Amino acid sequence: MIDIASNQDIPALVALINSAYRGEGSKQGWTTEADLIQGLRTDEDNLAEVINDPATTFLKYTNEEGEIIGCIRLQQQQDRLYLGMLTVSPALQAQGLGKKMLKAADELALAKKCRAIFMTVFSVRPELIAWYERHGYQKTGKVIPFEHNEKFEIVAQKLEFLELEKLIG
Repeated sequence: MIDIASNQDIPALVALINSAYRGEGSKQGWTTEADLIQGLRTDEDNLAEVINDPATTFLKYTNEEGEIIGCIRLQQQQDRLYLGMLTVSPALQAQGLGKKMLKAADELALAKKCRAIFMTVFSVRPELIAWYERHGYQKTGKVIPFEHNEKFEIVAQKLEFLELEKLIG
């Protein structure tokens, strides 16, 4: 079930997000950043700031036992919706959960009368970029330098983001 996350969910969400993006456990899935960045993806204070942002709708995906197995950040920025932190438990990736969360993002964008959804993806992640392209996203041509958070991250190489966008409606 996909629903809006609350402050109560923060500890479980932090554990999920960090497990999917960083560390050895993340290598079970195909969306890991462990070979690019060491350290944490987020912590409870950072995620609380994101969830409590009035422009943000933070969705959680729970299984039948009520465990959070996925999440997605959707932040309205004028007439576009920024998509970030799309996360699926590494053990459950490649089963269609990410696709369902993208559909929820599309529905929210329509409800908020946004013209597009956009995101940033590391340029060195061609498999992830291709996955988003298969779901209607296109490169905009915009390249954004990655400024890592020294509180969390140890970067193995210079990184940059590509902006991807999907028109809605």
